[in-house]
Amino acid sequence: MCAMAVDSKYLQILPDEIFPARERAAWMIRMEEGVSFSRRLLMLLKQLLPPFVAFVVFIGGWELIAALTHAPVYLVPKPSDIVKAAIENRSGLWVSVRTTTFEAVLGFILSIILGIAGAILLASSKWIEKSVYPYAIILQTIPIVAIAPLIVIWFDAGMNAIVIITFLIGFFPMLSNTLIGLNSTDQNMSNLFYLYNANGFQTMWKLRIPAALPYIVAGLKISCTLSVVGAIVGEYIAGIGGGQGGLGYAITYAAARLKTPYLFACGLSASALGIVFFLMVNAFAKWLLSSWHESEMKRDN
Repeated sequence: MCAMAVDSKYLQILPDEIFPARERAAWMIRMEEGVSFSRRLLMLLKQLLPPFVAFVVFIGGWELIAALTHAPVYLVPKPSDIVKAAIENRSGLWVSVRTTTFEAVLGFILSIILGIAGAILLASSKWIEKSVYPYAIILQTIPIVAIAPLIVIWFDAGMNAIVIITFLIGFFPMLSNTLIGLNSTDQNMSNLFYLYNANGFQTMWKLRIPAALPYIVAGLKISCTLSVVGAIVGEYIAGIGGGQGGLGYAITYAAARLKTPYLFACGLSASALGIVFFLMVNAFAKWLLSSWHESEMKRDN
């Protein structure tokens, strides 16, 4: 880096007849872009290498120990057995993943819409917030398995009940985080809007909601992973089996028949689905906040 700095300084004082200014500027820009790309690549390798090494050590140790102990496949399958079971049942596994994804996305979208709308309603009036918010907390504390039979009775088993259960699990994080964000608006900015005679709708739309975006994003990150959990729980309780069953049904089917490798494959597929949901929401958060909020802005160190 020192040599590079010296070279750059030296190039800046070269006479234009030896190294014209336009060519010198273009050369320095290309050099800085190359250094920047190399630095980003090195930082990416530093981030990915430790977890990759840990993953290789863990999987290799698991495979080795299971092979040396001759553990029964139905008790402790080797990673190779899990991969083999996933490949052999890939068509059924893909259908299960697709079904669970559809249910989770529907429940997640419903929790976003009603959670944000409910938070805006509660934040619009302290009287409404004090009257309704305690019941939202009570609803969150009730175990979902306790009210799932009622949901099945009211909405029938199948897609409707599963989406409702998914929505209920993801609703409260969206409501709570959005409400905290709406109530955390800078008081000086609120006073400024008041001085300019802004009405309640203008203050909410142009000040409070933009200020609450980091909190809304935090709720999205929580709710997106819970939506996968909710869909699988809903499939346990209210799912319909057969060829169109989701991961919850596939897990139940594999456990009942002691197909442990396939059980692991279903569980890992559910985990991968949750990770994909989180990464998508995280990418959306970076796009939404990286230009103005400290939580997502790039830092040099």
